Amino acid sequence: QVQLVESGGGLVQAGGSLRLSCAASGRTVSRYVTGWFRQAPGKEREFVAAISRSGGITYYDDSVKGRFTISSDNAKNTVYLQMNSLKPEDTAVYYCAAGIPTRWYSNDYDYWGQGTQVTVSS
Repeated sequence: QVQLVESGGGLVQAGGSLRLSCAASGRTVSRYVTGWFRQAPGKEREFVAAISRSGGITYYDDSVKGRFTISSDNAKNTVYLQMNSLKPEDTAVYYCAAGIPTRWYSNDYDYWGQGTQVTVSS
């Protein structure tokens, strides 16, 4: 069992940056693929980024490639999402997930956090 807690969300102007954190407890997060998803009002939850168990492979949705960076710190049992050049369309609740999904981008991760709100003003 893994518990995930996101933090770091907030309000930022377009072009600004935020760093989200996903702190894991219960089991080491390096046992799992870890991903970030987001859900905007009225829309389905969508994949943002994922990182392999070793931390050596990362995968991004095209909409965030070149702007967002996912990383992990196994000593802190934490996964991060550095978000730069933020756009109003990045506004959403961001969720951390861990598990062994069918695909990097699929929704079938085993464990989910409660989410953190990111709002980007124009």
